[in-house]
Amino acid sequence: MIEVQNLTKSYGRFTAVNDLSFHVKKGQIVGFLGPNGAGKTTTLRMLTGFLPPTKGSARISGFDIFRDSISARRCIGYMPENVPLYDDMRVREYLKYRGELKGLSGKKLRVAIGDCIDLCGLTEMKRRMIKTLSKGYRQRVGLADALINSPDLLILDEPTNGLDPNQIRSIRELIKRLSQTHTVLLSTHILSEVEMTCDHVIILDQGQIKANGHPKELIQNMRAAGRITLEVRANADIAVQKLSELKHIKRVNAQETSDEWTKLSILCDSGTDSRERIASLVHQNGWPIRTLHRRSGSLEDVFVELTRKD
Repeated sequence: MIEVQNLTKSYGRFTAVNDLSFHVKKGQIVGFLGPNGAGKTTTLRMLTGFLPPTKGSARISGFDIFRDSISARRCIGYMPENVPLYDDMRVREYLKYRGELKGLSGKKLRVAIGDCIDLCGLTEMKRRMIKTLSKGYRQRVGLADALINSPDLLILDEPTNGLDPNQIRSIRELIKRLSQTHTVLLSTHILSEVEMTCDHVIILDQGQIKANGHPKELIQNMRAAGRITLEVRANADIAVQKLSELKHIKRVNAQETSDEWTKLSILCDSGTDSRERIASLVHQNGWPIRTLHRRSGSLEDVFVELTRKD
């Protein structure tokens, strides 16, 4: 669906996107992630034909986005971060106008408008003026606009920006439904949403790809240490000393002590699980135990590990 080879964008001496190469398969939901200034939006603008590259190539559904731009753009539905809507138009009127711009007419246009209104949950809003809509419904109108010509590829730039938790959940479910008939490239800063929604992730930093794979694979391959929380009734200094002597334990800190209970944070080697050894040590020393919990890695941990500057 998307084939990118050595894509580069420079502004004078500054290189915003540096030699990117990746591909996206049909039907995937791909999270396109990175810190501010990583080159995400620049890449999306090149893929949608808004910006020419300094060098490299990109193909959408087999069409070269630069040599056969019109054909490639027909395959793309793009929803920018700040959706540009006409406030003095009604929702249905706006979608009709946008559909006509994209080459639809007659019965095909009427069916497309009805389908998009139903799919995006705009039935009760279709006669409302856009300026009266909430942020959530404005995002839905922008998504309906991107869908109006039934493109093969949807590129969504921060689709949940500024939404409340209920609206975010609604958009997430909508994106999942859309993946049944569309390929989705999703750029967002909400990593928990990516973890729940996407089946592939590309992480960008300083214009280069730092990670490319399934979220679970990236978490499993993370170099960062694992962390275990232990809460026992024991002397804090003795507990720290004995736990530190165990295999694969990197560091032990007593976080807090109250009512004779000591809470410890235990940093372990990456890819190890020391809970069994810790439980055995606790049993040997006769320490009453209240908590033994291993914190699972998350996509946020992967993101921080790959992009932090310290």
